[in-house]
Amino acid sequence: MKKILILFLSILLCGCYMAQIPTGYYNGTETLSGAALKTKLKQIITNGHLDRGYAALYSGYQTTDKDLFFENDGTVLDMYSENPTGTDPYTFSFSQTCGNYSGEGDCFNREHIIPQSLFGEQSPMRNDIHSVRPTDGKVNGLRSNYPYGLVNGGTITMNGSKLGSSASSGYSGTVFEPINTFKGDIARMIFYFVTRYESQMAGFTSGGFLAQNTFPSLQPWAIQQYMAWAAQDPVSPEEISRNNASYIYQGNRNPYIDHPEYVNLVWGNQTNTGDIIPPSAPLNLVVGTVTASSAALTWTASTDNIGVVGYEIYDSNNTLLGNSTGNSLVLNGLLPSTTYSVYVTAKDAAGNNSIASNSVNFTTLAGVVVSTNCGTESFETIPANASGYTTQVWTNNGITWTATDARTDQTITTRAITIRNGNLTSSSISGGIGSLTVKTQLKFSGSAGSFDVNVNGVKVGVVDYNGDGTVKTNSLSGINVTGNFTLSFTNNSTSTNRVSFDDLSWTCNSGLGTKEVYGTKKQISVAPNPAYESMQITAENKLLYAHIMDMSRRTIYKVNFTGTKNTEIINLKSLSSGTYQVFTNNGRVVFIKK
Repeated sequence: MKKILILFLSILLCGCYMAQIPTGYYNGTETLSGAALKTKLKQIITNGHLDRGYAALYSGYQTTDKDLFFENDGTVLDMYSENPTGTDPYTFSFSQTCGNYSGEGDCFNREHIIPQSLFGEQSPMRNDIHSVRPTDGKVNGLRSNYPYGLVNGGTITMNGSKLGSSASSGYSGTVFEPINTFKGDIARMIFYFVTRYESQMAGFTSGGFLAQNTFPSLQPWAIQQYMAWAAQDPVSPEEISRNNASYIYQGNRNPYIDHPEYVNLVWGNQTNTGDIIPPSAPLNLVVGTVTASSAALTWTASTDNIGVVGYEIYDSNNTLLGNSTGNSLVLNGLLPSTTYSVYVTAKDAAGNNSIASNSVNFTTLAGVVVSTNCGTESFETIPANASGYTTQVWTNNGITWTATDARTDQTITTRAITIRNGNLTSSSISGGIGSLTVKTQLKFSGSAGSFDVNVNGVKVGVVDYNGDGTVKTNSLSGINVTGNFTLSFTNNSTSTNRVSFDDLSWTCNSGLGTKEVYGTKKQISVAPNPAYESMQITAENKLLYAHIMDMSRRTIYKVNFTGTKNTEIINLKSLSSGTYQVFTNNGRVVFIKK
């Protein structure tokens, strides 16, 4: 959770805040503005700058980028994974440096806010801790060498950062958009870089946002965008702390953190479109038609001095659910039987965000499993009565059943198969299975126990038997497996309990109404749900990975798939009972672990 203000006040009160701006550090800037001020600041922050090399950054981060402001847990403060209002999707210790990575949360490395390809990986630019931050390796690679800007749609990372086509006025290429909490931080790092290295700018590549000159050193669209971000996200205690620690580490400071007003003094006369006024809040958010996977929203449009370019819809965890250019949206891909609380914000072309609208709550309808009662086994055609225990095989309704260590002379309703230390298994059955019922009874003597129920080799539940010899009718729902399947009952007992089975029936399942959609035409389903020791994931496309997260999006377990299948089984034995989400490259589903 965001604890910045509380911690900041506590630090100030105890008098233990880190080093402050040295007396006289900015002498000579008092009457300057524009290019003259920028050059004077370049001289100030060049003096005393100690280049400590590229490798040393990782040790420097232990003082400059320790999370003492959000979770306050001493992990790496990563702009690309931090969730300022909830639990981070993952965290890094300072030993988790990359290395190789395949997904988010694997490791962190060094993110050059100004891509090092633009300055030929030269020092000291490459090693400057003021403009090189520790970030998740996967997202760092995703950002690549694209400029920062507003994104129109695109790929969304776990903490809500985005990559896609630009929505920033004046630029039409691909851009990377951080979350709002760090937009000002990034803008001030960019302003620092083009000030500290203004004399080298002519030899740098533009990257779509730098200008190859001493002043203003940024292209007009970038000036407008980053000035708006600096105004929208003011200097935070976290930035001040980092600036002080960076000064101790490398001997110079970021002047735009020490004096945020310098941003406007340097670049304010470079554009007449430096819009820093946010739109008004959207009003009267209401929810209309709700289905198992969608909800229709409408609201009163916002107003803005320049113009509103779009709206973003968030849930109560501040997770982005959708975007709209108008004052309505149908949210798709929602979870069935789930309560949501959502709100809307407006955004203008300069990236200014309005305050939130009112929140509305709604509950999606239950997902419908298409099922019919279509399978039975009465055990009337089992082999002739025999009291000896052996393997018994019979066929009924086109299904061949095999019972090991079994006898055939006992009854419940009528004839029943009785298993001692064996199992009961079917041949392949068509039509899928949604749920089942079966009667069990302990024969002769013994104690209560159970059999695992497996579908296609995956445990979907258990059926019990009573220790007093009374008949128990077991019902098992939520299996929800489509297509052909095999059904088996596996004995959990290590004793010599003898248990009869009778009146087995199941519902067919021709399709799942609880498939999750993520993106366009990508779906997954899981079975069983609830799950036990393992779970089968079925997707419409090849499965590349699966990440299991708790409902706060904290990663619990990750697995990568190397084959070409769209069906995979994952082991859940180490997972505690509870509700989880499984994320794949095809989509996501919420499931319950028993």
